[in-house]
Amino acid sequence: MSPSSAFSLPARLKWLYAPSAEAAIFALRTTVAALLALMIALWMELDSPQWAPMTVWIVAQGSRGESLSKARWRLVGTAVGAVAAVALTAAFPQAPWLFVPAIGLWIGLCAGLATLVRNFRAYALVLSGYTCAIIAFDAIRSPDDVFLIALSRSTYIVLGIACEGLVAGLFSPDLADTARRKIRATLQTALSGGTAAIADLLAGDEQAFTRSRALFGTILAINDQIEFSEVEMGPHGHEGDHARAALASVSVLLSRGLGMAARLRALGPPPPAFADTAAQVRAYLLGLPPRLRHDRDIPAALADLRALRGTCRQRIIDALTEETGTGNPPGGPAIQALLDLRILHSALEELLAELQQAIEEFAAAQHSIRGDHFRFRLHAHRDLAQAARNGVRAACAIIAAGLVWELTAWSSGQGFVTLVAITCGLFATRENPVLGTLSFLRGAAWAVAAAGVLALALLPRPADFEILAACLALPMFVGGLAARNPATAGAAASYTLFLPNLIAPSNQGRLDEIAFFNGAFTLLCSIGFAVLMFRLLLPFSSAQERGRMRVRNLRDLRHLATATPLPRTGDWIGGNIDRFSRLIRHAGPTPTPTIEAYLQGTLAAMTIGLNIIRLRALLARDQVPAHARRPILLVIGRMAQFTGRYGRTARAARAATAGLRRIESRTANLGARVEMTRAIAYLLVISYELDANSAFLDASRPFPAERGG
Repeated sequence: MSPSSAFSLPARLKWLYAPSAEAAIFALRTTVAALLALMIALWMELDSPQWAPMTVWIVAQGSRGESLSKARWRLVGTAVGAVAAVALTAAFPQAPWLFVPAIGLWIGLCAGLATLVRNFRAYALVLSGYTCAIIAFDAIRSPDDVFLIALSRSTYIVLGIACEGLVAGLFSPDLADTARRKIRATLQTALSGGTAAIADLLAGDEQAFTRSRALFGTILAINDQIEFSEVEMGPHGHEGDHARAALASVSVLLSRGLGMAARLRALGPPPPAFADTAAQVRAYLLGLPPRLRHDRDIPAALADLRALRGTCRQRIIDALTEETGTGNPPGGPAIQALLDLRILHSALEELLAELQQAIEEFAAAQHSIRGDHFRFRLHAHRDLAQAARNGVRAACAIIAAGLVWELTAWSSGQGFVTLVAITCGLFATRENPVLGTLSFLRGAAWAVAAAGVLALALLPRPADFEILAACLALPMFVGGLAARNPATAGAAASYTLFLPNLIAPSNQGRLDEIAFFNGAFTLLCSIGFAVLMFRLLLPFSSAQERGRMRVRNLRDLRHLATATPLPRTGDWIGGNIDRFSRLIRHAGPTPTPTIEAYLQGTLAAMTIGLNIIRLRALLARDQVPAHARRPILLVIGRMAQFTGRYGRTARAARAATAGLRRIESRTANLGARVEMTRAIAYLLVISYELDANSAFLDASRPFPAERGG
């Protein structure tokens, strides 16, 4: 063994011999809950008591909000799956060649629909699929008892959930206050990251946004966690909606920062007047995070922010006054320089307005507001093609497993198909299910090893529950520690799930060696079969998924130009953040140049879309003259037919910018000039991003970075 590996092994096992307090508490409470559920199931003399502790380990999560949410959706999924099992068993009695495909189609439908939703709603859908398989295959020998079997399985689920909730509640005092503090801390993290990126950009660091792009993935993760914090708070107001709105504002803030960077590059070195304003804004941004720690400091922070917005507006007025007071001809260099100054200050004022919105929503998320009816949701990206692939893959895997059982007449074939259904249900919606199932297989192997020692050596004749609990406590506790370690969490999920099942505790007898080895062999074969199916049936391709995202970006940009009513900014942001997060997950710890190029292109598409929405909102206000509307409408029309080829839309945006500059300098109405200044600012970003990302936005040909990556 090399010295480096000798020193790295203890580090890799630190989760076991030096766990964090959080991991130790999670392992302890979940072990206690699992043993309590098993004790009650044995006391009630249920026929398969192992399902109660298995449910505890399935439901247990790192936070109470996650556990409560998962428990709630597990009840829903179990109920739907039980009804489906009764219906399918009644529909296809003594007809295995119809029954097994029907089960496969049901699981495929559930897996496909689960791909289109988030969090534990997806879990409820896949659970309804494999719960149907568990109950239906268990009722094959006695179809008339399918209702009782469904009721029995549901009893185990309710028992496991109740025990986990009872024990976890004892370890979670002040749950609501803790949830509010968690929301505040996560929102502060997002706001601090966004303001730091803007401050670096205003200091001239053009790579600030390259370094901060991971914030979009963080924002999506925080958005998911807010739902669990809402569950922990119990009856509450709309703090979670305000928190999600604050996250959306941070996302828009980052996109506005990217637009500001594009304008600075397009307009050249900023004039001294703008540099002075930018320095004031940067000083404010760097001093903002400490002011968000206490509610009493937020009003003053907002007042200072409004003053900065007022400074930007005053600089715009000063530039307009200087333009009208000089004898320079309209359209001359001096007038154009003043227009550039107004463009930059207008963009900076809008950026600060978005920051103000984020801080106000942050403040509203800290407490309930009487009479508040605010609602906000971030809309996620839905990949219908991926949903169809997941559904077809899961259905085919179940049908293939049923065919193996039918052709071999394997005595354990029923359990084999059931376990294939469970594995497919758990991993069918993963972006890359092969990686997940391999960890799941490793965990099952560890469960077989641990259960073998327990069942064959330590538990030959368990006289009472105390001995059984003493033998199971340590292996379960180790599984709980592994579940809280990211490197072993995937294997731990399988280990803790199947350990009670392999031991098969019972009041009436013990598990003999033949039954144990048959069960262990069936378990490993079923998971291995699922891995094989995931590799062979429509295997995951990161390149294909990235390609679909590119095509979707173009389609969505075209839709933005014509959609009625005008899409909300939050909807556009939500879908793009989800795509961005998927790319970051594909990137892993060290993104390749290909992933970097896709990240940049996706962020550019989001920024272009936001400026299209702003242009259409500007036109809807109808404050610009008709001859100034025409070039803007031409750009919108080009975007409605956008293909990414030939650069026509970018040329139209540049031509519109030049035309509006001429029209603006000759317009007497100050309100119209301010609106045209905004339009020029939006068009500058659109033309710059279209030119800079022309290869990414042309989905008619392979992305050069893909060929080179």
